[in-house]
Amino acid sequence: MASKVRTKSATIRERLNHPIVDSDGHASEFEPIMFDYLRDVGGSGAVERFKKMSHFYKPTWFDMSAEERREKRVTRPHWWVHPIKNTLDRATSSLPRLMYERLDEMGLDFTMVYPSLGFGALHLPDDELRSVACRAFNNFHAEVYAEFSDRITPTAIIPMHTPKEAIAELEHSVGELGMKVAMLAGYATRPLPAAAGAPPEVAKHATWLDFFGIDSEYDYDPVWEKCIELKIAPTFHSVGVNWGSRRSISNFMYNHIGHFAAAAEPLCKALFFGGVTRRYPQFRCTFLEGGVGWACTLLNDLHGHWQKHNLETIEHCNPAALNLPAMKNLFERYGSAELAARLDDGDRSALLWGYDVPVEYRDEWSACEIERAEDIRDLFVPNFYFGCEGDDRSVGWAFDQVASMFGTELNAVYGSDISHFDLPDMRDALQEAWEMVEDGVLTEDQFYKFVFANPVKIKTELNPDFFKDTVVESAVDTLMKA
Repeated sequence: MASKVRTKSATIRERLNHPIVDSDGHASEFEPIMFDYLRDVGGSGAVERFKKMSHFYKPTWFDMSAEERREKRVTRPHWWVHPIKNTLDRATSSLPRLMYERLDEMGLDFTMVYPSLGFGALHLPDDELRSVACRAFNNFHAEVYAEFSDRITPTAIIPMHTPKEAIAELEHSVGELGMKVAMLAGYATRPLPAAAGAPPEVAKHATWLDFFGIDSEYDYDPVWEKCIELKIAPTFHSVGVNWGSRRSISNFMYNHIGHFAAAAEPLCKALFFGGVTRRYPQFRCTFLEGGVGWACTLLNDLHGHWQKHNLETIEHCNPAALNLPAMKNLFERYGSAELAARLDDGDRSALLWGYDVPVEYRDEWSACEIERAEDIRDLFVPNFYFGCEGDDRSVGWAFDQVASMFGTELNAVYGSDISHFDLPDMRDALQEAWEMVEDGVLTEDQFYKFVFANPVKIKTELNPDFFKDTVVESAVDTLMKA
């Protein structure tokens, strides 16, 4: 079924002297077969329960009146995800053999395929169904892509509501099924204990988000240790819609813009401030489809905040340093004696005048043990990678803007987003990314890092054999020896 017309992407790929590794393609699970796997794992009732609980399957918003949506504050969902008009592409997203056959048209040598419907399984509130559904999706993808492993590798989905369930699914999908890519849920939605017993329509809004690194309900260090043990550099790709500021009841574009970055940024901060990269320097992870702009801002903000709020410089905010006699003198000279006298009456706000804080609460960088600005760079840059789509020009910031502060680059990796709406025609996958070279956003050397060197580095630093027996094995070996 491959096109007889040579695509622009194929022509570009022919001119390049390096492979294209796609870190974020997608599949559209064919539900009748997928649900067979779900029945095998969870029994006949699991499918109906999944359909009812997963808003990815059938949103209820469209069946509600405007009054109902407003009364219940039901978030506007998407109408589309997969391009339908292009019949060939829609079939390609559901048929592994057809995707495999068409990779040359797309200009892709190797792709890591993520689920679509499977995203809903990661955050199901039903503990039993969540684990059952993730296991079923992993069994399904491991089997249907097995014969195409030289150019396509599927992604395991790993629930994270508890370390126990995460470790169990990592051991199954990676240890038993042999999957090489694992997407961990980027957060867990937990109920507020104070809202226990509230009506369901109220209780569903009384939640908090657990980002695992700090203030978590559990200790997630065993999960990071398991990833390292299994040679997995996990990815995070959770959606940021339907919480925070992205809960418009009328406009999905409002909810969608920036939502992957909104989900990634607090997780990245939590891993950093929680000292995960300090305790596990070999830990590596990728935040997908949110671009790199938020990461550039975060790294700059970490640096700026540490300069002003480290254990030494925070002393300029210590109320104990206030010279009250001098303050009274200034109030009397530039105000009045009556105004100066009011300084003694205790009617001063803590916000403006400060209050005593025990020493153990002053160093908010203690878990990551920051002693100098370069420590921030060393605990951030090597450990975190950032997925950018082919039309995402923020990727240029990874190679240019950050260098002005630490003289280093951020690790941007290419994600085609094949099968989803951001790439209306799969044949344009490489062409769309190459336009950034043509337009001067990236140099050819930076493009090489974006589509090959960085995607290889993130996977091979923990697992040198990640690309063994693939079509890019020889090129990867050459890169690793350089």
